[in-house]
Amino acid sequence: MFRRTKSESETTELVPYKPDGKGRPTPKRKEAEALAKAKARAPRTRKELAARQRQVRTEDSRKIREAMKTGEEKYLFPRDKGPVRRFIRDYVDRRFSIVEMLIPLLIITMILQYTAAVGASSLVMMATFLFVIVDLVLLRFRLRKELARRFPGEPLKGTTYYAVMRSLQMKFMRMPKAKVKIGQDLPEEYR
Repeated sequence: MFRRTKSESETTELVPYKPDGKGRPTPKRKEAEALAKAKARAPRTRKELAARQRQVRTEDSRKIREAMKTGEEKYLFPRDKGPVRRFIRDYVDRRFSIVEMLIPLLIITMILQYTAAVGASSLVMMATFLFVIVDLVLLRFRLRKELARRFPGEPLKGTTYYAVMRSLQMKFMRMPKAKVKIGQDLPEEYR
């Protein structure tokens, strides 16, 4: 007689979004306790233990992979850490390079090779490789000049290799993901 009806209990409140909040509502006590019990329950067999360890490894590696994609400094490999490497990534990502056209040009070369235009195929392939080499040499000199201007006194060992390896990758395959668009101005300060 004095109980709540179903429609009253099913109404939910909309939680306003707080930019500094955690982004989700606090779980009910019952839900939190059930989750804690499920996590604390010890596996009874080796098979359950292995399954749980595999699940934890999978979840951890997924979190690390997502953090690497976003470029969180804490999760990056040592080769990617620091302001110099962040600048190199942005510098390489903001320029259009001939390497991005390498796969389509090689496909054209293969098509030409299967037709009667074998000479044209060789010419296209040699021109492609020549353009890639010239592009990488220009990248090296321009990057070294910019690094000397922005980071005086920093060691430049390995920076050319890092920039060349990043520029040889297709843009969508680069890790950490590109944060700047082609032609975008770079910030003056990288600290």
